[in-house]
Amino acid sequence: MTSIGKQRGLARLADEDGYFTMVALDQRPPLVQAIAKARGTAPDQVSFADMLAAKRLLVQALADDASSMLFDPNFAMPAAIDVLPARTGLIVTLEEHRFQETPRGRKSRSIDNWSVEKIRRMGGDAVKVLAWYRPDASDEVLAHQRDYVRTVGAECRRHDIPYVLELLVYPFPDSVGHTTDYVESADKRADLVIDSVREFAKPEYGVDLYKLETPLPAASLPPRDGSPESRAAAAQFDEIGRICADAGIPWVLLSGGAAPEQFQRVLSYSYAAGAPGFLAGRTIWLDAVQSHFPDEAAVLEALKGDGLQILRKLGALTRAEAKPWRPDYAIGTLDREGAFACAYA
Repeated sequence: MTSIGKQRGLARLADEDGYFTMVALDQRPPLVQAIAKARGTAPDQVSFADMLAAKRLLVQALADDASSMLFDPNFAMPAAIDVLPARTGLIVTLEEHRFQETPRGRKSRSIDNWSVEKIRRMGGDAVKVLAWYRPDASDEVLAHQRDYVRTVGAECRRHDIPYVLELLVYPFPDSVGHTTDYVESADKRADLVIDSVREFAKPEYGVDLYKLETPLPAASLPPRDGSPESRAAAAQFDEIGRICADAGIPWVLLSGGAAPEQFQRVLSYSYAAGAPGFLAGRTIWLDAVQSHFPDEAAVLEALKGDGLQILRKLGALTRAEAKPWRPDYAIGTLDREGAFACAYA
C-alpha cells in the first residue's frame, strides 16, 4: 500500500475531482530548439535568460488551468516558482537531460547537485525521472537503468514523496535516421513500450505514477471506431492498463509533441484502458514559443489563446472519458491516542 505521504502528494497532482490534467515545462533541449527556431539562430545561441523568459511565460499563461506542473531545477524553478499558484501541484525533475549514448543503449543520471531530498525540502509534491529504456538494450545498459530507477525509488520511499517515472523508447545509434532529439522513435514497437512498463511495475522500483508514451505511433493511430485496426490498437493500450491495474500504479500519457488532434485520439484509447489523465507539454505550448519568441507579449497572447484552448479541450476530454483517481489512505482501525503516530513508519 502506498504511504499516506505519497497518497497526499499524488492528490496534490490531480484536480479536486481526481483527474490529472498536468502541464510539463521541464523540457530543456526541445525548448532550446523552439527558441532557436523562433530566433533563426543555432541552439547554442539560446541564452539562460531566453530559457527563463520562455518558462515564466508558460507558467503565467497555463498554471491556473493545470492540476499540476512539471518544473526542472535549472530553468523553470528560478524562472517561475514565484508565479506558480499555491493550489497547483509541483512535480520536479531529477534526471539530467544529457544522457550517455552507447552503441546498445542510453544511460541516465541525475542532475548535478540535485536530489530527492532537495526536491522534498524545497516543497515539491513529486519527483519525476525520465529513464530512456528499451528491453533489447545491452545487459550493461539495462542493469544501469534498472539500478538508477531502483535507487531513486528507494530515496522517494525514504522521503515519503511520490515517484513519477517516465519511460521512453529510443533509437540505437545504428538505426536509420538516428536522432538524440526528444521525438517519437521511428522504429518504436508496442512490445518495447509494454515490456518496459511491465519491468518497472515491479514493487522493487517503488513507482507511484507512470508518465508513458503511446505504445503505437500517434500519427498512425486509427480512429477508435470499432474497426479491426482500432481493436488491435486498443489491445495494446489495454495491456498497459492491465499491468498498471495489477500493480496499483496509475498512469498518464505524455504528448511527445504530437498534434493536438492526434494526442486527443491517444488519450481516448488510454482512457478506455483506465488512465486517469495526461502530463503534456509541447502539444500545448510549442507553437506559441517557436512562432513568436522573443516577443513576450505575442507569446503570452498565443499561450492564452490557442495554448489554453488546447489544454482546456484535453481537460474536457479527460473529464468526459477518464475515470478519476482516488487516494487510499488505508488508516485501519485505531483504538487509542497515539496509535497512529506509533504505527506510521
